[in-house]
Amino acid sequence: MAHALATTDGKTAMMYAGETPWHGLGTRLDQPATSREAITAAGLDYYVDLKPIYTSDGTLIPQRKAVVRDDSREVLGVVGNSYQPVQNYQSFGFLDSIVADGQLRYHTAGALGKGEKIWMLAKLPGEIRIKDSEDVTDKFLLLSNSHDGSSALRVFFTPIRVVCANTLGLAERRGRGQGVSVIHKGDLAAKVGEAQKILGLAAKFYDSVEERINHLANHYPSREQLAGYFERLYPDTPDSKNKRAENVRSELFRLFEEGLGHDIPETKLTTWAAFNAVTEFVDHHRTTRGKTDRDRASSRLESAWFGSGASLKARAWDEALELAV
Repeated sequence: MAHALATTDGKTAMMYAGETPWHGLGTRLDQPATSREAITAAGLDYYVDLKPIYTSDGTLIPQRKAVVRDDSREVLGVVGNSYQPVQNYQSFGFLDSIVADGQLRYHTAGALGKGEKIWMLAKLPGEIRIKDSEDVTDKFLLLSNSHDGSSALRVFFTPIRVVCANTLGLAERRGRGQGVSVIHKGDLAAKVGEAQKILGLAAKFYDSVEERINHLANHYPSREQLAGYFERLYPDTPDSKNKRAENVRSELFRLFEEGLGHDIPETKLTTWAAFNAVTEFVDHHRTTRGKTDRDRASSRLESAWFGSGASLKARAWDEALELAV
């Protein structure tokens, strides 16, 4: 999959509300959007169709179909006959149905590649305030969906630390099922009808997260513990020192002491600050590939939410909980 954000009608297929995000991409709106506003601003107002596939001599390939965008006629993927597409407007409807009063608002949404992968980020009511300080984490739901058969529609619980806009990407060894997945088969309408359950799951998830974050914020690691924590995330090779890993660990130490929000007295020099050094590195500083600044920024966004960056942050969370025991 191409990492660059998709382009629709010559514009980056992404919207965001308020302040420019760390990747600096997309169409800015003055305030969080309704689903109708977001789908247009993000360039997601297209449909996908299933089309038959033929060989060059006109022979029908019976077991496969092409997924085609209705506006650009781009082929987004090839899927089996049982595949049922979930249109972009249906994905927004999935999240809209979670909050019964219709007040859910979208802070960002967009598409990757040619439009084969889309996401939307919506904020839930309430916040997590760490140790009654100014260190605040908001509660978000992140939905992703693919139009190329590569993944199910998924909804994740995604806390975001307000002071530096880090997406925390939490995961626990006993809680891998904290999100919701809808596969592209069978009665999709019935599955989407279960969306209200997500709010209950999210409430339980965030109650647990608040308790655990405060636990991390009350633990002060020694220098040796901190070095071990960063080395488990960026280890040397078995038989020699790894210069790149060593440089990353040095940067993590710097962010632990000087990172955004790490001057808050209640959380300074805690294991919570160590974990946020990792999330800040992944979201803002980690090297990514791309020919242009735009390509590199969109690659970092994709990695931080769905790729290797998200996996690294999940490991950092697990390791931080172990460290604070």
